[in-house]
Amino acid sequence: MTKRSMQFTYADKTALVTGASTGIGAVFAQELAQRGCSLILTARSQDRLNLLAHQLQQQYKINTWVIPADLQQPAAVADLIQAIQGQAQPVDILVNNAGFSTQGAFHTIDPEQEAALIQVNVAALVALTHAFLPGMVERRSGLVVNVASVLGFYPLPYQAVYSASKAFVRSLTEALWAEYQGSGVQFFALCPGPTATEFFQRMGKDLRMQKMSPEAVVRFAFRAMERGAPWGIPGWQNRLLSGWLPAMTPRPWLLKQLAQVSRRLYDISG
Repeated sequence: MTKRSMQFTYADKTALVTGASTGIGAVFAQELAQRGCSLILTARSQDRLNLLAHQLQQQYKINTWVIPADLQQPAAVADLIQAIQGQAQPVDILVNNAGFSTQGAFHTIDPEQEAALIQVNVAALVALTHAFLPGMVERRSGLVVNVASVLGFYPLPYQAVYSASKAFVRSLTEALWAEYQGSGVQFFALCPGPTATEFFQRMGKDLRMQKMSPEAVVRFAFRAMERGAPWGIPGWQNRLLSGWLPAMTPRPWLLKQLAQVSRRLYDISG
C-alpha cells in the first residue's frame, strides 16, 4: 500500500455516521465525539440512537442530531440527504458503516434480501458520497471512511453477494483515494475480519470463531488513516489470510477451500 502522512483536524467538524446504533458505527461515533466532532447519527433504531446521542452529548459536550433511516429503502436515503442538506449542515466526515450480509446457497436466498443488501452496502454508500463529497471538495477538507471487509479481497461462497458488495466498496474507495489526491479530501476503506458485533446475529448465524472487538478495529482505522493509507486490514491474522493467501495460492484451489470452510461454518450440506 502507498502511504502518505495525513494531518486531519477533527475538532469542530461534523461527522455523519451510518449504522451508528451499535458495533463499529457506535464506536466510530464515540471516537469522533472524543476528538471534538459534532455528530449526525443514523440507523434504523431510534431508541438506540437517542441513547447513544445522549451519552455522547453528556460525556463530550458535543452536538448530536439523530435521524432514523432504513437505508434499505432508496426513498429513505433521499430523505436523509434532503434533511441534512435542508439544514445547510456541512458534512466534513462521512462514515459509511451500515451494512449486512445474507448467507447460504445462492438459489435458496430470498432475492429481495439480496437486493436490500446491495441497496445498503453499495447504492446507499454511493448516494451519500455523491451528496456530501462536493462540499468537501469545495472546502478542500474532508474524510470519507467506507467500511468494507476482508471479504473484499476474495469471493466467499455462500456469502457471494456480500463479498461482491465489499469488493465494490474497496475498489471504489481505492479509486477515489487516488482521484482526489491533493484535493484535501481523504478516502479510506476499513476492511475488518470477524468482529464482535451484531452482524452475525442479523445474518442468522453467530459463528464460533475468534473475533476482534469493534474498539480495536476502530483504533486501527484511525492509525491507518493518519498514515494516509487507502485501505487497511485490522489484525495480523486477517492480513495474513486476506493478503498473503489469495496472492500466493491458485485461484481455483482457493475457491474450493473457501467453499468447504463455508459449508462447515454454515452447516450447509452438499
